[in-house]
Amino acid sequence: MKFVVAPDKYKGSLSGIAFCNAVESGIKKVFPNATILKKPLADGGDGTIDVIKNYLNAEEEEVLVKDPLFKLIKAKYLFSKHKKTAFIEMSEASGYRLLSNSDLNCRLTTSLGTGELIADALDKGAEQIILGIGGSATNDGGMGIAVALGYEFLDENDSILMPIGENLIKVKTVSKAKADKRLEKVKLKVACDVNNPFYGPKGAAYIYAPQKGASEEDVAFLDKGLKHFARVLSDEFGVDVQQIPGSGAAGGAGGGSIVFLNATLNSGIELVKEIADFNTAIEQANWIITGEGKLDSQTFSGKTIYGVVASAKKKGIPVAAFCGAIELTAEEQEDMGITYASSVLKTVGSFDEAVKYSYDNLEYAAFNFARILKRDITLV
Repeated sequence: MKFVVAPDKYKGSLSGIAFCNAVESGIKKVFPNATILKKPLADGGDGTIDVIKNYLNAEEEEVLVKDPLFKLIKAKYLFSKHKKTAFIEMSEASGYRLLSNSDLNCRLTTSLGTGELIADALDKGAEQIILGIGGSATNDGGMGIAVALGYEFLDENDSILMPIGENLIKVKTVSKAKADKRLEKVKLKVACDVNNPFYGPKGAAYIYAPQKGASEEDVAFLDKGLKHFARVLSDEFGVDVQQIPGSGAAGGAGGGSIVFLNATLNSGIELVKEIADFNTAIEQANWIITGEGKLDSQTFSGKTIYGVVASAKKKGIPVAAFCGAIELTAEEQEDMGITYASSVLKTVGSFDEAVKYSYDNLEYAAFNFARILKRDITLV
């Protein structure tokens, strides 16, 4: 039998490759001669860099950049010299995980460091850049990224503005005179799995700014700034970012990337599957085994499992999902196309206990799943 093991990570518990190893161990106890292909995946968010490192055969590059509050930090990205491809995670330089809760304030944070990583990749000869924009601490409409690549944002007095969310409302014009010409040639794809518009009730500020330290007053102010900024972008570049689904991702960096970097927005899981050559790998598979920390209705929104099921359906391959917790009805599981779903928890306990025993519990769940398969094969 051929099994393809293609999970996301169990956040805070198991990495994708650890998941693969646990499932392999469980299955091999029942099918010692099974072919098991390990294809850990991610949806483009925080941690994707660790998943695709081997697929790209890339090296980690470490660069001094500005963090969300303009402090110098070391941030890394992946660069494949052979493929001339870079993979950059916004969270590495501009992520909320870099700040304490008391420092979170997306009126004052910037995406500048992410732009500095892009500039470094261009310096190293990148012809394709994949940018994951999950986990940002910013609401600057991508201004910081643009400034790092030569753009200047001017107020009504032609003074240069700092690229922070608070200054969106002040932008009068955008100077492109010093913009990096290499942006015209590089192919830049943004991993984006949300459809939020740039501004408005479902836009960047109202949906995401509260978790980035914004008060209700801040949210209203930032939304007003994004709306103003969108008008400026329309006037200066002829692009109405409000009409582009996903432009509100990462505090408006989705829309900013389209305008300033000539980027395209893409499904994160589809990009990772492409890099992993996933659709070729699953040919002739008897089962695909996937999983993530929690399987719920949010899984339908571009998450890893959703992408796995989409590929499996096209080839008629059944999917088994092993998750830390499952919050689906039978009807939702059926609609999603998951043949077998199981929570790996063996006992009711604390979160720390679940983390501690996650590998053993997953191995045990895979073992019992394989036993069911073997019984069915024997009955046939």
